[in-house]
Amino acid sequence: MKKAWLTLSALAICLAAGNAMAKEYKELRFGVDPSYAPFESKAADGSLVGFDIDLGNAICAELKVKCVWVESDFDGMIPGLKAKKFDGVISSMTVTPAREKVIDFSNELFSGPTSLVYKKGAGISEKVASLKGKTVGYEQGTIQEAYAKAILDKAGVTTKAYQNQDQVYSDLTSGRLDASVQDMLQAELGFLKTPAGAGYEVSKPIEDPLLPAKTAVGIAKGNKELKALLDKGIKALHDDGKYAEIQKKHFDDLILYSGK
Repeated sequence: MKKAWLTLSALAICLAAGNAMAKEYKELRFGVDPSYAPFESKAADGSLVGFDIDLGNAICAELKVKCVWVESDFDGMIPGLKAKKFDGVISSMTVTPAREKVIDFSNELFSGPTSLVYKKGAGISEKVASLKGKTVGYEQGTIQEAYAKAILDKAGVTTKAYQNQDQVYSDLTSGRLDASVQDMLQAELGFLKTPAGAGYEVSKPIEDPLLPAKTAVGIAKGNKELKALLDKGIKALHDDGKYAEIQKKHFDDLILYSGK
């Protein structure tokens, strides 16, 4: 088994959900940005697939509610929650202090590091100094955007925002970007293993307080009933072994986690 960067907090798993819900949910609508394989993407037939999709559907099955997926660009997730376009966000959303000021989160789903992607032999590394004078792309609304603006922009790096991760990789492979910054596992399994990713490599993890690891379901501020319900579903996935089954399906023995 390959080494894990971060495993789910045992404390978070054990937090029990409330016994009674003030609101009865018959369906749960989840916002998702399907440009982030292997977590969320579209199959050839247009259906949504990925680790997050399977987790969301399994949570709904545990809770005996209908699961409805609502597609959105990632930077529209928090506005979408506030506008009640969906009940929660299952789209590799990392828990950050800034986000916690405006939305709430379920217990942890998974977690892990951020890295850079660039052509082999480009002389780039996870060190900021290696990026001076270069152009780096990122997806809008992500923790990588906050890192790019706060750190890279001030270090002589040109940064460029994109609506989704597919657009980032498109400009990377066309030569308009020298590197892209995103979560590590997404880069390794969602890009490097594709034909377009041939000839590219992933840096070591970037260590920075702006790049936290914990990923969870985002929900509207103050919705304690939904948080308790989701926490109950997440706990059930671990108790009955379904989480481990889904994880093995997507990552086999590669137990690495990731968020944006």
